[in-house]
Amino acid sequence: MNKDVELTIISPMYNEQGVIENSVKNLAEAIDSLGVSWELLLVNDGSTDGTLAIIESLAKDNDRIKVISYTRNRGRGYALRSGFNASCGRYVITTESDLTWGKDIIRELYDELIQSESDVVIASPYAPNGRLENVPFRRALLSTLGNRILRLTVPVNITMLSGMTRGYRGDFIRSLPLEEDRKEIHLEIVSKAVMLGARFSEVPAILRWEPPKKDAPVRKSKFKAKKLIISHLLFSFHESPILLFGGLGGLLLVVGCLMGLNLAWDFLIQKEIIGNRIVQIILTSFLILSGMSMFIFCFIAYQIKQLKAEIFKLACRQQAGRAGH
Repeated sequence: MNKDVELTIISPMYNEQGVIENSVKNLAEAIDSLGVSWELLLVNDGSTDGTLAIIESLAKDNDRIKVISYTRNRGRGYALRSGFNASCGRYVITTESDLTWGKDIIRELYDELIQSESDVVIASPYAPNGRLENVPFRRALLSTLGNRILRLTVPVNITMLSGMTRGYRGDFIRSLPLEEDRKEIHLEIVSKAVMLGARFSEVPAILRWEPPKKDAPVRKSKFKAKKLIISHLLFSFHESPILLFGGLGGLLLVVGCLMGLNLAWDFLIQKEIIGNRIVQIILTSFLILSGMSMFIFCFIAYQIKQLKAEIFKLACRQQAGRAGH
């Protein structure tokens, strides 16, 4: 590893030939303005157009730009993992090459990493003074609601869990065992970093989508809403079992108890015969027992999650020990 590199920027890409040349040049200028030693890792995630030829040409003109490429499209997670493994920087920043987060985001993330001494710094449009601009309504709504739900699952005060634009302490992110190949890697990083007691910080950011220009090449969206929603919900339930088992169990228990109180009132106070209300009695018993079972499942799931976290921390300590020898 080159110990002289202060900052590594990792930017994954797939079929971006229409915009990638100007994007990379602007990104390189933004990094160079920091006045520190840097490298820019462009990860070509199996593009089928002319993206690879363009970034290889850019790398020939600037020895601080390096290309990582493979033939099959493997997903953002695989691209980021490839970049992490190849990075040399004391600090690592991941972001889109088109600077939709603005030209200053690199400096803001880098400064926050140094000043806060955090392991992970996240750019967030949901932090105070951050915002979304020109983002399509459906995309913005899904992101806003999704991150509100995800915030309930992690015990750290961060408002954006699903974004790629982040800064990391280099040694930390390179030592983190990651497995996800798709966009779920962003959630995986947060989850595993929380297990290890990592320090988190946020910087407010403006995520701005430029309106399409006349005669500009059309970029095909790679956003798969249904798949992403399902995977993020599964992550939420896994990270915080009470969201599923506790919420559903509580609802069943409350409804069952209300029905039970109604039966008790009619029998004890109104002196009614309730033996002919067999359906209500069975349903009341079912709801109460189901609610109690859900709470038991919630407790077991929470214990399994805690055990998994301890095993993960132990494995990381053993891996660090072997690396030290």
